[in-house]
Amino acid sequence: MTHITIYHNPDCGTSRNVLALIRNSGEEPEVIEYLTNPPDRATLDQLLAAMDMPVRDVLRQKGTPYDDLGLGDSKWTDAQLVGFMLQHPILINRPIVVTPLGTRLCRPSEAVLDILPQPQQAAFAKEDGAAVIDAKGQRVDKA
Repeated sequence: MTHITIYHNPDCGTSRNVLALIRNSGEEPEVIEYLTNPPDRATLDQLLAAMDMPVRDVLRQKGTPYDDLGLGDSKWTDAQLVGFMLQHPILINRPIVVTPLGTRLCRPSEAVLDILPQPQQAAFAKEDGAAVIDAKGQRVDKA
């Protein structure tokens, strides 16, 4: 078994789909419900660096205090934005998955397939019924 970590929100369909895709590869990840067990600054900084994404791209807007805090204003530095994420973990977009092959914000949920060390073991459809993996364990072409 490979060590895989998912920063998960069980109320989020995308996060649930990503967790299910990880399990469909035969792995049981470490599940961190980041709203009740948020990362500390060092961990969040490490995740952001590993994803090689701008901090703003990891900020969640929908269903968060993003607008109330005025976080769309360009005056905020990356360090300040990280500070807001630490104060309000709901601002951290999800799910973030860490595997030996990389760290990624997995939106859409299929993005996790690029960093899973093991192949999918069975057919898989998202909660909304959209097929992602066929019976042979291969990605379904959306064309």
